[in-house]
Amino acid sequence: MSNQRDYPRAARFNSQLREELVQLLRDQVIHDPRVAGVDLSITSIDTLADMREARILMSSLADDATLRKAVQGLNHAAGKLRHEVGLRLHIRYIPVLTFVVDEATREGDRVNALIRTVMAKDRANASARGDVVEPPAKPAADE
Repeated sequence: MSNQRDYPRAARFNSQLREELVQLLRDQVIHDPRVAGVDLSITSIDTLADMREARILMSSLADDATLRKAVQGLNHAAGKLRHEVGLRLHIRYIPVLTFVVDEATREGDRVNALIRTVMAKDRANASARGDVVEPPAKPAADE
C-alpha cells in the first residue's frame, strides 16, 4: 500500500495508530466472541500517503482458524474501532481500517519449525549410526 518513498508523517501516524489499537484491544472495547480471549499482535500497519486507508497486519499464537475468525471479528468491528481511534487521536481524517492476517509471520514460523524438526531427526539418525554429533555452531561475536 505504501509508496516507495518513506513518509515520516505516515510513520508517526502508524505508530500512534498502533498504540491506540493495542490499547483498545487491551480495554476489550470489542465484545465480539471471535476476538474475545484471542491474544492478538499487530505486526505492522501500512497507511496510504493520503492517510485515508490503513491496512493492519495481525498475528497470534493461536491456530490459523482462530486467527482468521478473530480478524473477521476485527473487520466486523472496524467502524467502532475507527470511531474510538477518532475520539483519541484528534486528526481530520481517520483512515478506514482493514485488518489482515499476517501470512509472512505464520509462514516463517512454519519454516523454522520444519528446519528444527529436520535437524533434530538428522542428529538422531547420526547418533544412531554412531557418528559424532556436534552441537550446532554458534555465530562468532566478533563478526
